[in-house]
Amino acid sequence: MNDSKCHMQSPKVWKGPQFCLVHLTLIIALFLSAGCSYLFYPRADEFLDKAKGATGVETMLNLTTMLEASAKAAHGGQGYDAPLNDLHNQFHALEGAFCQVTKEQASTPAYTKAVVINKEMWAIFRQLWKHRSDQPGRDVALDLFAKRVQELREALGAVKG
Repeated sequence: MNDSKCHMQSPKVWKGPQFCLVHLTLIIALFLSAGCSYLFYPRADEFLDKAKGATGVETMLNLTTMLEASAKAAHGGQGYDAPLNDLHNQFHALEGAFCQVTKEQASTPAYTKAVVINKEMWAIFRQLWKHRSDQPGRDVALDLFAKRVQELREALGAVKG
């Protein structure tokens, strides 16, 4: 009886790799369900509320106005300063606003164009982020970003009708 495996085994709550894997999976699920952008960019929700319009498209149009003002204010800045921080959070708010359009609006060619422009804006923003402390690169990226914001406004205007 003393050599019985039943006496030698004790229940373990912490099972090493399995315990870590389960918790890691739960953490990833939490991030995915909570919406990472608002977890890491809490001011994005604030800007989304501030830009709230009668429709999702109007909210997006209001955000384009904010984005243009922040891009202009970020010109000549250095590093991760307040105007760039605002631009960053507003851009994440715009991403959330894309979910607020109706199915009818989302099926229009103008909305498809807006989605493409938004993807281009992300590529430009990555370059802006890369050159945020490099003055000439930062201003070039901000100019391109502001130009795409204007194009996005035009596309959204067509969606609105």
